[in-house]
Amino acid sequence: MITTTTPNIEGHSIERYLGVVSSEVIIGANIFKDILGGLRDILGGRSGTYERVLEEARQNALNELVGKAQHMGANAVVGIDLDFETVGANGSMLMVIASGTAVVIR
Repeated sequence: MITTTTPNIEGHSIERYLGVVSSEVIIGANIFKDILGGLRDILGGRSGTYERVLEEARQNALNELVGKAQHMGANAVVGIDLDFETVGANGSMLMVIASGTAVVIR
């Protein structure tokens, strides 16, 4: 499965557009991660703890997007867009939305 943020794939032609495909993942950071992240906020620097949570959510959203596209009969997804939001009480959860167009390429 080829996935890309571009509207086409160099060297391939799109034979069929199957439609929009999207996935949503909501993941929470537990209290220990919040404490460690809070310390980084005070002391400065990058928060590896939150970066790992963000990477996990992004990867889960893309994996789900690919699975849905394959179920539709696609062999590629073009025009992928990723959106990130915080949700829940005090923004304690992270939501990642992935969307794109499922296509059949040659």
